[in-house]
Amino acid sequence: MAGSISKARNFAIYDGLDPREIPSYGTAEAGHYLGIPLATLRPWVGGRYYPTRKGRKHFKPVLSLPDKALPLLSFINLVEAHVLDAIRQIHRVPLKNVRSAIEYLMEKSKYEHPLAEPWFQTDGLNLFIQESDRLINVSQKGQFAMREIIKAYLRRVERDEAGLAQRLYPFTRKLRLGKLSEDPKIVVIDPMISFGKPSLARVFPQLS
Repeated sequence: MAGSISKARNFAIYDGLDPREIPSYGTAEAGHYLGIPLATLRPWVGGRYYPTRKGRKHFKPVLSLPDKALPLLSFINLVEAHVLDAIRQIHRVPLKNVRSAIEYLMEKSKYEHPLAEPWFQTDGLNLFIQESDRLINVSQKGQFAMREIIKAYLRRVERDEAGLAQRLYPFTRKLRLGKLSEDPKIVVIDPMISFGKPSLARVFPQLS
C-alpha cells in the first residue's frame, strides 16, 4: 500500500502519467545516450524510404512512439532501442526476423512494447519469448525451441516487482563481445530521477 501511495505521488508531478511513457528524448539525444548512430536509430523510430529496382519502398518504423505527432522517444522506447541494438549489432539477428517477431507478439494483443518485456530473448538467429519452461520462437511464427541464452544487454535493464523496466544502465565504453557483463554500471537512466536524464549511478548507491 505504501508503495502505491509513493508511486501515486511521484506520478502526480507528471499529471498522473507514467513517466516511463512520456515523450522525452530526441532521436539524436537517445542515440548519444545509447551509443547508437543516428543513421541507425532514426529509421527504427521514423522509418525511411529506400530505392529499389521497382521504385521507392518504405521501411516502416520498428519502435512505436507514444505520440505520433512528436519525434520523441519515451523511456520505454529507450529500453526497446537498447535491446534492439543488442539484437542487431551483437547477435546479428536479421531485422526482418525482428520485425516478424514484433508483429507476431502484437497480433497476440498481449505486449504493447515487446522489446521491453523481460522474457523477450534472442539466441543470435531468431527471437524468443519465454513461457513457463519453454521458449517460443516468435520469428518463426510460434515454433518451439530450447536454448541456453546469455543476455548481457538485458541485465542492464532493472525492473520493478511487476517486471516493468524502471532503470537502464547504458554501456559507457566500446563493447567487446564476451566482455559485455564486465562493463560497470556507471550511468543510470531513471525516469523518476532528473526527469530521465542520465545520472551517475554511484550517486544513488541503492540503484546499483
